[in-house]
Amino acid sequence: MHASRSVAVTTTARLHFGFLDPSGRSTHPFASFGLSLDRPCTRLTLAAAETWDVRGPEAERAGRYLKTMAQAFGVDRCYRLHVEDAIPSHAGLGSGTQLALAVGSAFAAAEGLTLSPLDIAGRLERGARSGIGIATFEAGGAVLDSGPSEGALPQLIARVPFPDDWRVLLIFDPDVKGLDGLSEVAAFEALPEYAEEDVADLRMRIVDRALPALARHDFAPFAAEVGHLQDCMGTYFAPIQGGPQTSPRVGHLLDWLRGEGVTGLGQSSWGPTGFAFAPSEDAGNALLTAAEARTDAAGLRFMLARGRNDGAEIAIG
Repeated sequence: MHASRSVAVTTTARLHFGFLDPSGRSTHPFASFGLSLDRPCTRLTLAAAETWDVRGPEAERAGRYLKTMAQAFGVDRCYRLHVEDAIPSHAGLGSGTQLALAVGSAFAAAEGLTLSPLDIAGRLERGARSGIGIATFEAGGAVLDSGPSEGALPQLIARVPFPDDWRVLLIFDPDVKGLDGLSEVAAFEALPEYAEEDVADLRMRIVDRALPALARHDFAPFAAEVGHLQDCMGTYFAPIQGGPQTSPRVGHLLDWLRGEGVTGLGQSSWGPTGFAFAPSEDAGNALLTAAEARTDAAGLRFMLARGRNDGAEIAIG
């Protein structure tokens, strides 16, 4: 690594709509459907330094990822790693995978290594069940992965750009955290097998209905299929997360949106972040304004996002 070279990486959150086999025990285990967003972001810079200096939000985890990469490739130099912004952790937005891929990509660029996001994810033990975060880091868009197979990480099997004029209302509950790590492993072990016919039905709905509707920019059927997948996930995971949603407050707001006729809504991954689709910026702003005005939304935060159809930004200075 040249002493003056620095690398800046910006990557963004993703929504995880659900698994086609949430139990992971069918002939096609897991397989995830999700979407890259344009916000919130993780931004960081990496450069050689005289001593180790890792700072900013998620600094401890970022530093651990960086040291793992350096040790794996026999690099003993010191680095300065500054995390400027970080996607909220344990919120269902893929923060851990995006941070790992951002750090790993910055290291690879700084050291002149050719490593794909899949390579980095394998080194840093990310993506064991879902490949959505890996695929969105690489190319953005709405993506469907294969699920893991014979020890290999999930592979991308479909990608469709998200329409520029559609919007996504994000609903945050800062007081609630989603499952992760050992708690997530225990949850999957405790849940029952998902019926093969239900797996086949979800696959048909996503492959034959949701993705083609998205490609046609046909909002209503796309939203309906994501809503159906979310209903299935909420029912299946309810015993673990205490109901269809991890956050009761987010759940109440989603119920209100559903009553207002919104169909494309749900919880990303383990939550607590909720989402709802809107077919235009005006419609999205109307949802945002109405949600913020509700008295039962006290303590919740909201953000209007777009889909992102590009991968992470990596700049070498």
